[in-house]
Amino acid sequence: MENLQELLKKNKYKKIKFRITRTRHLLLKAKINGISGTFILDTGASNSCVGFESVGFFALEAKKSKTKAAGAGATGMITQVSKNNSLQIGSWKSSALHLVIFDLSHVNEALTQHKAKPVNGIIGADILIDGKAILDYDSCNLYLR
Repeated sequence: MENLQELLKKNKYKKIKFRITRTRHLLLKAKINGISGTFILDTGASNSCVGFESVGFFALEAKKSKTKAAGAGATGMITQVSKNNSLQIGSWKSSALHLVIFDLSHVNEALTQHKAKPVNGIIGADILIDGKAILDYDSCNLYLR
């Protein structure tokens, strides 16, 4: 029987390493608009997002949004949206990434309280669904097609 990696490679999946932090978050590197950042891989987040402080860093064109964000103990947070950005995670690419932009300071504050480094954003279920994601927790690999 083929092993998982061989089977997924044959089916055109890209292998992306992630690491599990001491806070038990899944962390990976990704590029938005060609600029590298650090992201939490969050299967429970409906959309991928970045913090307000990363708008200039990733050269995002932010527009107002009527949608309020909720998560990680916060609700009713004001958001912005940025459409049609490029995303690269490992060798997997998307050229139509829509990002939610909101205040990630509560997430980064919690991370730094546990002596972990802050993140630029979150990779959410939108990418995982579009990329037909498979997570292999044992080998710390994310596979996207």
